[in-house]
Amino acid sequence: MPESASSRQGQQPARESFGSRLAAAMAARGPLCVGIDPHPQLLADWGLNDDAAGLERFSLAVVEAVASLAAAVKPQVALYERHGSAGMAVLERTLAASAEAGVLSIADAKRGDIGSTMAAYADAWLRDGSSLAADSVTLSPYLGFESLRPALDLAAQHGRGVFVLALTSNPEGQSVQHVGGRDSVARRIAAAAAAENQRYSGALGSVGLVVGATIGSALDDLDIDLGPVRGAILAPGLGAQGATPADLRTTFGAAYPTVLATSSRGILAAGPSLAALRSATEETLAGLRED
Repeated sequence: MPESASSRQGQQPARESFGSRLAAAMAARGPLCVGIDPHPQLLADWGLNDDAAGLERFSLAVVEAVASLAAAVKPQVALYERHGSAGMAVLERTLAASAEAGVLSIADAKRGDIGSTMAAYADAWLRDGSSLAADSVTLSPYLGFESLRPALDLAAQHGRGVFVLALTSNPEGQSVQHVGGRDSVARRIAAAAAAENQRYSGALGSVGLVVGATIGSALDDLDIDLGPVRGAILAPGLGAQGATPADLRTTFGAAYPTVLATSSRGILAAGPSLAALRSATEETLAGLRED
């Protein structure tokens, strides 16, 4: 039988937790995650070929430009996978460059499975020594939250973190996440994350949630209180997808201090100039810091 969350209370990771490191980074730099999304059109706009060489130049330029400004960077794994093994090798180098530059990494892989397969995904993204190891990884809980157990435990063991999909902005997500109304699937995911974070001390636990910046009133409609989660809320959708810092404050309310806002195209469109990328990042951060 899987070990229950309650029986793990008080168990602490052997090293500084991801939640603690992320809280420090957000306090020092601001609540911004820059997505590294090498879409074919963005590569073309930068004057780069849609191949592994273009992918690498793009990715390493973004890391160089924003590493000292953002709390985290988030490579979109699918956009590396489409280039096969050469693309995944670029992702490995991008994650290594992020670590060397001192910025936290979130591998946006959205992995989710059961048993030994989930354990293998966890091993790839969260184990020390893996060439794909990131500081954290996004996970899909729709085979049941407890199916994520191998990743939850390995993340704690290695001082890494996870972000679990809870409320996404795509219209199709409502057909699963909103089911149950005020006892919705999304609300149960948030409650499970809150229970899991009881193993962590400090301001933030290492189990965060992905909640879209453009979900509107969904949190209120479904009676979801993110405060008890005590994990970072990764909120994609800032910038090109339409959300503003003011929208984030309205959407997340009292939970806003735990929100790690993600901007991808809104910042990346300023490239390939490193100075322009830095300026776009600084402008975005200024908006997030405004009272």
